Amino acid sequence: MVNYEVFALRTVSLPYINYCYIVLDKSSRSALLIDPSWELDAILGKLNDIDADVKGIMLTHSHYDHVNLALVLTEIFECDVFMSKAEIEDYGFHCTNLVSVSDQEVIFIGETRVTCLWTPGHTSGSMCFLLEDCIFTGDTLFIEGCGACNFRGGSARRCLRAFKRLNRWQLWTCACIPDIPTGPSLGRP
Repeated sequence: MVNYEVFALRTVSLPYINYCYIVLDKSSRSALLIDPSWELDAILGKLNDIDADVKGIMLTHSHYDHVNLALVLTEIFECDVFMSKAEIEDYGFHCTNLVSVSDQEVIFIGETRVTCLWTPGHTSGSMCFLLEDCIFTGDTLFIEGCGACNFRGGSARRCLRAFKRLNRWQLWTCACIPDIPTGPSLGRP
């Protein structure tokens, strides 16, 4: 039985629509924010509603539509911001309390274990975050494919390798977030 809850917040700044996720450790009320964007008041309101104590922000990659609230939220909560070492080095991303993470590094928030998985393709340092029964894929994997691979550092070939690597993790029982059906065909057309 998992000891956390996931809350999805749809955030909008046209033409962009994104999802910010809150992972709340049930025992400690500690929380992680994943890819906070656009609507600060909505995020702060939800955190208040669930009585969450933000301990960290995890960023799947450095595109602005995934990171634009990281700095302000770090100032509010004085928490760490986690991003892949490759993403930081390749794109020069910086913000207060930035912590680089490597492939298969494990971070705990309360009793909740988060495994960082390097999945280059959308960007050279894209990262997925695996919990006990779900995985946050950012723009690495959508129900209809993957995020664009034609940006600087993106690579369709590397993205396909990332899909195959995720397939080897045998995530059949995991819910992919964004909501993607999983099973033995993960990564196949």
